[in-house]
Amino acid sequence: MSSLNAPSSATVHLLRHGQVHNPDRIVYGRLPDFHLSDLGHQMAEVAGQALAQRREQGAKLVYLAASPLTRTLETAAPVSRELELEIHPDERLIEPKNHFEGLHVNGSQLARVAHWPYMVNPLRPSWGETYRSQVARMAEVVVEAARRAVEIGGDGAEAVLVSHQLPIWMARRSAEGKFLPHDPRARQCNLASLTSMVFDDVHAGLPPRVVYSEPAAHLYPGINQLPGS
Repeated sequence: MSSLNAPSSATVHLLRHGQVHNPDRIVYGRLPDFHLSDLGHQMAEVAGQALAQRREQGAKLVYLAASPLTRTLETAAPVSRELELEIHPDERLIEPKNHFEGLHVNGSQLARVAHWPYMVNPLRPSWGETYRSQVARMAEVVVEAARRAVEIGGDGAEAVLVSHQLPIWMARRSAEGKFLPHDPRARQCNLASLTSMVFDDVHAGLPPRVVYSEPAAHLYPGINQLPGS
């Protein structure tokens, strides 16, 4: 087989942002100026160090992109510094739209008649961007990043995309051939975690294998997370 036709492998690491300062526990969605907490910055530093260690062990980490929201750009900053890579903001990595954005969602909020039309179909879901839409944009950006990494670093090159829990979880469920509707409490996509998409051939059109890791797990005890935050 000629080198022109040889398979080109690549890995795309989907990094979830660190903990956000959100004392009122609202659904912040795409709202601006929601910054990482002090602990969230620590998580981002740990993730950056874990990726730098991976590079020291021989990985070719050559491309970095992030959702344009504050919390993802702040998470990407130490990764950029550790790997000496420019951050490429990409709207396709952004948090989904959500009708409940800006609200602390509790029983009294959900009882308001004005919200009922947005809760009629949790399988879609009816309160925001559909699961299928999220899968489509995430699949596009992941495959593009994998191919871009190979263009820059050759066979086996790797990229890092900093995004949010739900889009990452949708990308994973799609790659694993699972139903998109799910219980938010069962998502395996913790703060500053890495959901790594491993492509044996970026041009074959086959779904990647998924490897999950939590470099900041030692910082989790005592954290009360909002599903999807």
